[in-house]
Parts: sequence; structure tokens; C-alpha cells
Amino acid sequence: MLAPILLHSQSMLSKILSAGLIGIDAYPVEVEVDIAPGIARWTTVGLPESSVRESQERVIAAIRNSGYHFHRRRITINLAPADIKKEGTAFDLPIAVGLLASSELIDRQKIGRILMAGELSLHGEIKPITGALSIALMARKKKIPSLILPEKNVSEASVVSDVTLFGVRHLSDIVQHLTDEKKLEPAIPTPFSFEDGPSFSADFSEVKGQFQAKRVLEIAAAGGHNLLMMGPPGSGKTMLAERLPTILPPMEFEEALETTKVYSVVGQLDGRRSLLKERPFRSPHHTISDAGLAGGGAHPRPGEVSLAHNGVLFLDELTEFKKNVLEILRQPLESNKMTISRALTSVTFPARFMLVASMNPCRCGYLGSRRRPCTCSPEQIDHYRTRISGPLMDRIDLQIEVPPVEYKDLAGSGACESSSEIRKRVNRARLIQKERFQRHKVYCNSQMKGQLIQKFCSLDREGARILEQAVETLGLSARAYDRILKVARTIADLKSSEQISASHLAEAVQYRVLDRSFKG
Repeated sequence: MLAPILLHSQSMLSKILSAGLIGIDAYPVEVEVDIAPGIARWTTVGLPESSVRESQERVIAAIRNSGYHFHRRRITINLAPADIKKEGTAFDLPIAVGLLASSELIDRQKIGRILMAGELSLHGEIKPITGALSIALMARKKKIPSLILPEKNVSEASVVSDVTLFGVRHLSDIVQHLTDEKKLEPAIPTPFSFEDGPSFSADFSEVKGQFQAKRVLEIAAAGGHNLLMMGPPGSGKTMLAERLPTILPPMEFEEALETTKVYSVVGQLDGRRSLLKERPFRSPHHTISDAGLAGGGAHPRPGEVSLAHNGVLFLDELTEFKKNVLEILRQPLESNKMTISRALTSVTFPARFMLVASMNPCRCGYLGSRRRPCTCSPEQIDHYRTRISGPLMDRIDLQIEVPPVEYKDLAGSGACESSSEIRKRVNRARLIQKERFQRHKVYCNSQMKGQLIQKFCSLDREGARILEQAVETLGLSARAYDRILKVARTIADLKSSEQISASHLAEAVQYRVLDRSFKG
């Protein structure tokens, strides 16, 4: 237990580095702590939100219960830059250390080049924060040599090299480290490896029949294409979609880094893994709000489209979603990002995902079925299908009908192709794309735009004739035209063909036949 520290009559000022979050990126915050003579009071400036203002009680109790004392004086906390709103509890730790430094318990010269962030409990324990990975990346970019984070955040931040990282459990650990009483051990950097990749309980070998649907899912996985499956209840649409992650290729390091940053910001990392290695699979319920899907709130946070970044967003029963919610998808499907604007700020979240959706052909679900008659009127069918707008359908590359499974397929005992076999073909196609796009910031065929489409999707005379006929017959838009070319490119890659042939293009065209069934 240390004796109380008596303050000098003059003001004592300390500065310490911390970080805030804008979107999924961190920015440096300088925490200035000034203790001056006068009537005891605590003032926090620099646009603090309620969680930051409430740090006063947490910090005072944490310092007291950690065995340190200081006389209450006029305390001013400034969080710079002062024109950006500060939120969250990560400023607890730097404020507490700044108070102790201003009380001359800690040498102020030692804290100048250390970045700290952490939430304090009333006992002085340091709780985990959100966005630790983003903070570590910012520290490396700003060439800040040392970083102190809660121990439970070390695993995610340890993948960032060139920064000396310390994980701490208690406020006293930091004080002892800075006073050379007991030095902290730096965290060991965690190399990223795919060797212990994800394991799946589901497999494509469990899906009976539906050979065309499996083929289309393979194409979607190989090229990162959006997919719509339409069929009656019980035809296996959801079962197929849930097995899509089992054939997706592993993420590149940069993809894993981007995805982990999103989950770190929303606090959905379990604290045991450094980076996410499996591609996300998000399946929100159809009652989701527009803010839940796109992100938002008073302090914008990522929504489902960003949580599905570099993975799959599965919308089961697509027509049951509110129409205004579905229309939100148009921007991220085109730009691969989600921008949320508020009165004082604008935040952009990454949103590069595969959209996989399923729906019934009509409200009763049995339009065109040979087993049960449809009870819907033509007007009801039109109303049901027009809940999906033409512009949204334009952005879906692959559109197929999933018929009921035949009895012979259900009762058959023959072995079906496993996910590992399909994944091998998908990985081969992705390797071709990786080599093709190595000079471009593109990971798969679906992300091609403009000049890349012209360069890598050239057609011979027969292919051009087939595509011209499809455009005229189906009334396709320019966007749909480009998407057919990208799907054809993926089909050619699965065949290891450098040139898109007429057969590749014809197959791609047949996966847009639902365009004729929808209005708009």
C-alpha cells in the first residue's frame, strides 16, 4: 500500500496516448490529464459520450481499490482531437494512468510513447474492449512502439507485427511495469496459418438429388456470385444454402484481417482466436429492421451485411422481408461497402459478401408443382413476386428453380459427392482467379468491373451471338449482361479453360431464366 501523494501547489499535467473508433478503423486520441489546486471537481472535455463521462466513478474506485490514493483537486480530462465524439469505455485505463502520472506516482516521461486502452472495473481489473485489432493496426501505422491492452484482447492483436504488445489484468500490473517494480512480458506474436482450418458438421453428401442446384452452388462458390433459389417448401433450399460454407475456399490473409476487424468492433470475438479463418455465414430472420441489416444507430455500428463481409449472407424466405429492407441491399451489392450518414458524421463499413436467397414460387408455395395444386390467383402471384424489385434481381447473378426431390433420389442408397470433392474444384478455380487478378485488388470473378470484364471475358463469334439472343429474348439490362459474362468466366475456370466458349456462355444464360418471372 502506497502512501498518499501530496500534490504541489502548481498544476500537474500528463499526456498519454489512446485510441477511438470510427467505423472499423481506429484513430489516435491524446488523453491529457490536468490536476490543479482548487475546489474538487472532475471535468471531461473533447465531446465525450455518456460512457466516457461515467468513467469518473469507475476510475476513482479502481485507483482506490488498487491501493493508490491521491487528493481530490480540480481535475480536467481532455480527449483530443476535440471535434470527434468519443464513446466507449476504452479510455478508462489511460485516464487512470494519467491521474497517477499527474500525481507523480508514475514517471510522465515513460508514458509518452505507449498507447493504452482498456475498461476498468471497480476493483481495478482491466476488462476487454472492442476494436483491439483495429487499435493495434493503427499503432503500427503510426509507428507507436508499445501497446498495452487487456489480456483478453491480446490474441486478436498479436497478429500485428512491429508493435510490442503487453497484455494486462490489473491496474497495479501497469503501475509496477512503469515504475520498474515488476516488468511485464511482451506478448508473443501469433503467426497466421490455415493449417487448422474450420471443420463442418454438415456435408453435401447428405443432400439427395438436386444435381443442378449443387452445380449452381459450386459455380457460386468458385466465383463469389450471388444466388437466388426458388422452389416449393421442402425442396431443400435451406439445406443447400447451409452447406455452401463447406465448399468455400479459405480466406486470404487480408480478407481474414478485414473480417476480424468487423467482428472485433462489435465484440463478437471469443478471445481465443487471433483471426477468423472461416468465412462468415449470416442468416438473419425476416423480421430484421433496416438498421439491423445495414448497420446504424446513434453511433453507427456494422449490420448483417458487414458481419457477412467476405462470407455469405443468407436470406431465407426472401419475399417475407420488408421491401424497404431488401432495397438497402442494392448499394452494398454494387459497391461492396455500406455507407451510413448521420448529421455529424458519415461512416463506411466493408460489405463484400455473397448474397444467397431462397423463396417459394408463390404465397402458397406450390405454383407449378405436380404434387399439389396452387391456390393462388394470378394477381396474388404477381403481388408476391413484385415484392422483389427488378434492380435487386439485376444484382443476382444466378437464379434457379429448385424442384421437389424425386422419390428415387430420396430412397436411393448411392453415395453422393462430398463437400471436400467439390471444394477441390472450387479451390482450383480460385487459384486461377488469384493468378489472374494478382495485380488488381480483386479476389474473385464476381468482383470484376468495367475494364477487367472487357479484358478477361472476351467472346468468340458464336458466344456473342448467344449472348445477343439472350439479351433480346429476356430483356436483360446492361448490369445483367455483365453478370452473365462473369458467370461464364467462372464456368470456364472450373473447366480450366482460358477462353469462354459458347457452351460456357449458354450455361450461364440459363441461370437467368427467372428474370422473365419478375416484374420491374
